[in-house]
Amino acid sequence: MNNLESVVTHLGNFAQSGGPMFALTMLLLAAVCLHFFLGFVLRRLHTVATGSAQRWDDVVVTALETPLRVVLWVVVVSVGIGIIPEFTKFGGYVTSANGTVLVLLLTWFIQRLIRGAEHEVLDESRGRKESLDRASVRATAKLLRVAMWIIAGLMVLQSIGVSVSGLLAFGGIGGIAVGFAAKDLLANFFGGLSIYLDRPFTTGDWIRSPDQEIEGTVEDIGWRLTRIRTFDQRPLYVPNAVFSHVSVENPSRMLNRRIFETIGLRYSDAEKVQGVVQQVRSMLESHQEIDQSRTLIVNFVSFGPSSLDFFIYTFTKTTDWVKYHAIKEEVLLQVLAIVHAAGADVAFPTTTVDMSKFTPEPQA
Repeated sequence: MNNLESVVTHLGNFAQSGGPMFALTMLLLAAVCLHFFLGFVLRRLHTVATGSAQRWDDVVVTALETPLRVVLWVVVVSVGIGIIPEFTKFGGYVTSANGTVLVLLLTWFIQRLIRGAEHEVLDESRGRKESLDRASVRATAKLLRVAMWIIAGLMVLQSIGVSVSGLLAFGGIGGIAVGFAAKDLLANFFGGLSIYLDRPFTTGDWIRSPDQEIEGTVEDIGWRLTRIRTFDQRPLYVPNAVFSHVSVENPSRMLNRRIFETIGLRYSDAEKVQGVVQQVRSMLESHQEIDQSRTLIVNFVSFGPSSLDFFIYTFTKTTDWVKYHAIKEEVLLQVLAIVHAAGADVAFPTTTVDMSKFTPEPQA
């Protein structure tokens, strides 16, 4: 023990006799050693995080890696400046700069963490479902980043001696003026925010509005505009405020598609109507593409001007537009075959003229 104390004493005397340059050299060596040790620890953490079932630990380690290395060297530089006697008079500035840098590094770490979490949530290779609202995830991440940098800016201003309370008071007064001047811009902003929160539609959905001529596929939901690709492939830019006062249909979220058709038979086929209706009902009840859990109606419905009408009301299992029309075509062709097989036919508009009461004029 006495030998160890004597060694430490000799090293201390040697450090004091070496002066600032020696201390800086020792600090640099210690920093390099800590840098490599930190790299070793982070690699081990990466290995453990990669091998775990959860992915969030790997997101945290990745976000922490680079900022933590920078923090190490910021501390080294700060301590090194304090060692040099010529820089002692700048101690207050160094402390203020350290606080500012550490706030920025903390903000950088949180930004990397938000970006990593966003990528993890939206990573389709991890088995994510297509129903995930990607636009809401991106909007939430963007909003968090904006709020984070605003808070960081206020903290930096506070650390360099700027009165944040006065700035906030001025910002409140200026915000009122800006609000009146940019009410349309703010209306679109809050309209976009309501879309992200209420989620009536998201990117990739087919939407339409019965109140306005809006129909197409949503390509992008911005903070001011929503870009819609119409079916004739033209881009349609709609201000977000519009969606706050119009009705919006979202056919992409349909559970089924409906087949609703009225078919008329000739009056001369009156005795065959009941058999045709029963056969059509049986055909639909056994059709593999018809959803039997939904309403299925096939009934004689009216005496038309030139036809005996029955209607079909049923739903397909698919919501795909192209496949739906293929199924509808198949159903209608089978209905036509049933009508023909019964010896009946589909009626067409006709006019009957009664000639029995017509008396020809006598010839001269």
